[in-house]
Amino acid sequence: MNMHASTDSTPAGADNRDGRRRMIAAALSLGVAGSLAVLLCAPVLQYTVVMCASAHVATAAGGPAQPASRSTAGLRRKLEACVPAQPYLIVSSTDNTFVLKKGDTVIRQGLCSTGSFVLLETRDRSRAWMFSTPRGVYRVQQKKQNPVWKRPDWAFVEEGRPVPAPDASERYERGVLGDYALILGHGYMVHGTLYQRFLGRPVTHGCVRLGDDDLEAVYRNLEIGGKVFLY
Repeated sequence: MNMHASTDSTPAGADNRDGRRRMIAAALSLGVAGSLAVLLCAPVLQYTVVMCASAHVATAAGGPAQPASRSTAGLRRKLEACVPAQPYLIVSSTDNTFVLKKGDTVIRQGLCSTGSFVLLETRDRSRAWMFSTPRGVYRVQQKKQNPVWKRPDWAFVEEGRPVPAPDASERYERGVLGDYALILGHGYMVHGTLYQRFLGRPVTHGCVRLGDDDLEAVYRNLEIGGKVFLY
């Protein structure tokens, strides 16, 4: 079916060629959209994916094509510039896995637990919390050994208990975050867990939980300011 009516005298063969060109360009544009989804799964490759997809669309639409060797070398340099010089952590909230890397070298990888996507509301529905792990690039703001958990309001709501005063002693709990915690800000951390049998499953309130040995490796390798890619 024709999408647009036309009254000019362009030959049918030319119309068909133009139509095919537009269809190819549209299909490759959809490829760009798919590539944007991939960006969340490979933060370090962000620039490369966008540039490659854009180059293909430009070529199909009649734009200038760059020599393969030159464009590949340029993209490789840009990609290398995006990789942090110091160790960094990549966490998949889809697969509940992590990779600790330095450059292209994998230091450690394994299972983790991320947000459950459970919605919790107070009885009167005046407050609500969605337990999801955020996506984006974060930096380690603090590192703590033998961290003490300050229970937020939702921890009491979840247990059906009255919410105490902000500095009440019953808010502080030891031994539930493991031996180490890396603070990412906004209440999110990378920490240990008492429930290591659940690693690999989305069961947390938004933080990233690791097993004991994995947590120690991450703690030893990531410095203050180290990058954590959450997707």
